[in-house]
Amino acid sequence: MTQTITYKRPIFRVLSRRVAEPRRFIQVVTGPRQTGKTTLVRQLMEEKGTGYYASADEPALKSRLWIEQQWETARIKTLKKPRRKGLLILDEIQKVSGWSETVKRLWDGDTVKNVNLHVIILGSSPMLIQKGLTESLAGRFEIIPVRHWSYSEMKDAFGWELEQFLYYGGYPGSASLINDQKRWRRYIFDSLIETTVSRDVLLMVRIDKPALLRRLFELGCLYSGQILSYQKMIGQLQDAGNTTTLAHYLDLLKGSGLITGLPKYAGQAVRQRASSPKLLVLNNALMTAMSHLSYDEARQNSEFWGRLVETVVGNMLANNIIGKDMQLYYWVERNREVDFILARGNDIVAIEVKSGRMRTALPGLEFFARTFPVKKKLLVGTGGIPLNEFLSMDVEMLMR
Repeated sequence: MTQTITYKRPIFRVLSRRVAEPRRFIQVVTGPRQTGKTTLVRQLMEEKGTGYYASADEPALKSRLWIEQQWETARIKTLKKPRRKGLLILDEIQKVSGWSETVKRLWDGDTVKNVNLHVIILGSSPMLIQKGLTESLAGRFEIIPVRHWSYSEMKDAFGWELEQFLYYGGYPGSASLINDQKRWRRYIFDSLIETTVSRDVLLMVRIDKPALLRRLFELGCLYSGQILSYQKMIGQLQDAGNTTTLAHYLDLLKGSGLITGLPKYAGQAVRQRASSPKLLVLNNALMTAMSHLSYDEARQNSEFWGRLVETVVGNMLANNIIGKDMQLYYWVERNREVDFILARGNDIVAIEVKSGRMRTALPGLEFFARTFPVKKKLLVGTGGIPLNEFLSMDVEMLMR
């Protein structure tokens, strides 16, 4: 990261409490790149006054032997001070082939021998981490999702105003660079986009068309906040393959914390999966960096700024339902649209965003409520919940 961050995120308290408990589970901390996972555990080590940290995110290819070596080092430190809890932190462990089987064997061995070694695993590829957990570590782990930084967190840590957050997004490592926009944009490209698209995603599964994956990412940034059918995507992309490939690549980008495609709410899962997605970047910095509009140019462009507003509402919801029993959709019918549908079981909250941008569809809250049982109808923006207040809310509150 480009600067030392002393601010402790609310998620820090969750992790600190888990480690303070008796040794029961491996704590698995997952989330996108540059969201402060490593800073989080280093703060934890400082607070606890103990810990051994090792990262597999280095050029040299790591093997399962590397995991054993790091584990043994942490064991020795723990056994030297038997009255204190030991703490082992393994970062980017998903880059080690077969990591989960090795972790299972070592964890179970410590359990039998009553070695009081707490283990934290970090990974910036939730999809790849999840695969290893379900294959080998069932019943032995708890997941702590680390999300993109919220408006409240960027405000508390760096004193940002709402307009700064709308444009520069929620990457803490970029906060010190915003007065040099060329350098800030270079950081977003090199440290985030290039690293994630060109390296992290390729680790998940075999990608037959990496150029298509990159173009799909660019298209998602260009059309963030807009509904775009897979057929239209094929028309926009060269060598686009078929809709199944595009849907799969979009899932990979979502798993990396870059872009998601919201399904249309239809009350029927089959129809939802077949719908045209509403593209949404999960951090506004991705959208603005790819636009090549300066901060001042973006503020003067009412259409683009309106899309930033709608996008930030969407990614606030999408990021904050992670790990919760909630789903996020959009809805459109007969040229009437509801920007976002938040659902949990039979409870439905319909959200309209008044962003100031020109729309191709009419507001559809009342129309939607005639078809589906809506618990709440919310307006965010002018005449409704102020944007800064909404971005500071807990999604659980919206469902009450």
